[in-house]
Amino acid sequence: MKYILILSVAVNIFLLMKVTAMRLSLKELRCGFSERISLNSNKLLGVSSRDKEVRALTKALNEMLVALREAFHKYERGDAEIKTAITNIAHDLRTPLTAICGYLELGEKLEKSPELKHYLDVIAERAEHMKKLTEELFEYALISGGEIREDKQEICINTVLENAIMNYYPAFSKRGIEPEVDICETKISRRLYPSYVERIISNLLSNALKYSDDDLNITLESNGKLTVSNSSAELSAVDVNRLFDRFFTVESARNHSTGLGLSIVKLFAERMNCPLSAKYEQGKVIIEIIF
Repeated sequence: MKYILILSVAVNIFLLMKVTAMRLSLKELRCGFSERISLNSNKLLGVSSRDKEVRALTKALNEMLVALREAFHKYERGDAEIKTAITNIAHDLRTPLTAICGYLELGEKLEKSPELKHYLDVIAERAEHMKKLTEELFEYALISGGEIREDKQEICINTVLENAIMNYYPAFSKRGIEPEVDICETKISRRLYPSYVERIISNLLSNALKYSDDDLNITLESNGKLTVSNSSAELSAVDVNRLFDRFFTVESARNHSTGLGLSIVKLFAERMNCPLSAKYEQGKVIIEIIF
């Protein structure tokens, strides 16, 4: 009986040591995995345990890490190749489009029949539209690479917004839109990237121009919150949730777009840590950004 008790105690001690060692090994794996999950690291997991199953688990996890890293690097290379291809294609398209627009301007100066003038006007409109879309693709390929090519500066948001509204006013008038503008008198000065702020505001107004049902409200509050809202029967609450997605568009007879305008807004807002949101309430699209 005494020997049985001694043997039982010895077995329990052995099992306790085994469980403790297993727990330590699992902790090693957990901590090691957390450190090596970075896909830019080539380090693999290591474990001090001599247990066959623990070492088999470590091997399996290392194989998974290697596969994940290979897939990630393949994705990175593919993403870079796509951006390069878009940049090159957009660049190649810009040259002939610029030439076409130039020859059309020369053609405007020549004597022509009313029918030919109509055809040339249509061609000029389509060529200008293609040129604009090409510029958007070219710009997006450049900016999505993550490079910031300017320094932050003190910017007066009020002034940038006022200038943008004035630039778009002829286009709004052509659509029969009379913007209701409420810009606070308090000077809102922020240290941000100038071109980013200008492009954000310009793209928000351009988006309103595309989708507005002939109304537009623009509000700038003293806390730096800019709100752009307009009625839009073409959009819905579901669509609004996708407005900032790349290449998302709402098909319509009067509007064709790359769908990059608001995705660029989102990208720039994130780089400047400016909260951005969109919602659909009572038939209105409401986009808010806080500078």
